[in-house]
Amino acid sequence: MKVLIAGAGSVGRSIARDLLEHGHEVLLIDNAPGAMRVSQVADAEWMLADACEIAALREASMETMDVVVAATGDDKANLVISFLAKTEFGVPRTVARVNNPRNEWMYDAQWGVDVAVSTPRIMTAMVEEAVAVGDLVKVFSFHQSGASIIEVTLPTSSPVAGVLLREIQWPLDTVLSCIIRGDRTISPSPDDTLEAHDELLFVMSADADPQELAQVLRSAPPAK
Repeated sequence: MKVLIAGAGSVGRSIARDLLEHGHEVLLIDNAPGAMRVSQVADAEWMLADACEIAALREASMETMDVVVAATGDDKANLVISFLAKTEFGVPRTVARVNNPRNEWMYDAQWGVDVAVSTPRIMTAMVEEAVAVGDLVKVFSFHQSGASIIEVTLPTSSPVAGVLLREIQWPLDTVLSCIIRGDRTISPSPDDTLEAHDELLFVMSADADPQELAQVLRSAPPAK
């Protein structure tokens, strides 16, 4: 996968390193000479340019990219970059960093944003998770589809702890995508059993009702 990352600050470089470790091709773009810390992400391609300018994006061959990540510290720039990626270059997927939560409402399909990532919002969600085990926490939303990723940590008293996944009927348009158990990441299968303190990640469509999921997690499966 080819990924263009606009913004070579600490956030952009960190994303680049992770993507490179997973075997992807990465191009980092920034308009500040001081951000050109090539030695810190030596395996990436680097470009000193303004990612808000179409000419620079043409030079970067943005039309060949599978994903564009707008990771600058300027929300206006991130929106412009996402918009150009979609409208001018037809990039299949855009991910944009939200610096100020007050601007989050603008990060939608009209601005070419597929996924908006708000660090303050995620940190808030993690705080809520830490103090409210058993509650549903929305980690982030996919603006294009309206789907959400929901996290919940099973409390010790959960009636679904010790239950096989095959015995649990999740609500319509709700998919259990991952189980985090200690330092393990588990891809759920029907033969897996839920345990207390498991962190469950669900993908829910815009039409799904979180309260229905909460009700399932509070109820034991019917006896056979």
